[in-house]
Amino acid sequence: MLEKATSHAKQNGYTNVEFKKGDIEKGIPIEDNIADVVISNCVINLTLDKIAAFKEIYRVLKHNGGRMVISDLVTSKEVDPESVDSDKWCSCIDGALTKENYIDNIRKAEFSNVEVLEERLYMDGGDNVEGRQIISLVIKAVKT
Repeated sequence: MLEKATSHAKQNGYTNVEFKKGDIEKGIPIEDNIADVVISNCVINLTLDKIAAFKEIYRVLKHNGGRMVISDLVTSKEVDPESVDSDKWCSCIDGALTKENYIDNIRKAEFSNVEVLEERLYMDGGDNVEGRQIISLVIKAVKT
């Protein structure tokens, strides 16, 4: 994926992007306070330590206005850790938090101005998710 992204950037003349391999829970391989924006699309739910992931995003963002915009899934009821299904975890369903817990994790990482930009039903709570509703959120938060 890194090679493909780098190739596409070069082919399209994008000189203001860089692609690096990292672990969002253990360390993004860039300096502190360097990024204007961090974006993510349904990745945080794949982490085991969501607060650590948000803290790492916070670390790399610039002070006074660095921001993240995250698209992820939340659930109406979290799954008991004893009954997690690996296939559902990989599809961002069993790793999903409730909306309240997700936002609370962002705040625990010291973000402010947490704002839900978009919210829509992703799955209606049928048998494949044991009656839980799965909701897609787009959330913005700021480092001050």
